[in-house]
Amino acid sequence: MNTYAFVYDGTIRELKTTDGDISKMYPPVFTWALVPPDVTPALGWKAAVVDGDWQFSPPDLPVVMPEPLAEVVAAERFSREGTGVTVEGLAIETTRDSQALIASTGLSAVLDPEYRCNFKTATGFVEIGAEQIIVIAKAVRAHVQACFDREKALLEMIAAGTYRNEMLAEGWPDSNTTTVEGGAE
Repeated sequence: MNTYAFVYDGTIRELKTTDGDISKMYPPVFTWALVPPDVTPALGWKAAVVDGDWQFSPPDLPVVMPEPLAEVVAAERFSREGTGVTVEGLAIETTRDSQALIASTGLSAVLDPEYRCNFKTATGFVEIGAEQIIVIAKAVRAHVQACFDREKALLEMIAAGTYRNEMLAEGWPDSNTTTVEGGAE
């Protein structure tokens, strides 16, 4: 008996155990991957061909593709960088576009301590002043820097040969719980 995984868009959509020839049971456009006996995947797992062999991983772990690990780590950092932060109860976006807008607003706040603006948060507009703008800018910068620091640490582990694939999902700043309170220093 062999177990096969029906793979669509890099994800296991169905598992089938059979003694038959799977290639004759379904149209050839379907992608069925032979699952090694020592692997027990489930629906929703990721699947990819790496160096000619099928590799399977749980949905919360990435399948490391043949591209250099440094590229995989950089892509993960970029993804984590844009997850947002909460500052004084405000949900703040941290995408690249948002970072640029916040930086320019922060510069206005530094140049004019009386500066006020209508600031769009993830949940809508609020009117904020220079002091709060600076607090937001610092929080966004700290979040983004923490993402770059984690990327650097992972790259150092790759260089040292101590990196493991599950490390890619660990150690990033948790944007769901990042809260900054208080005024500018």
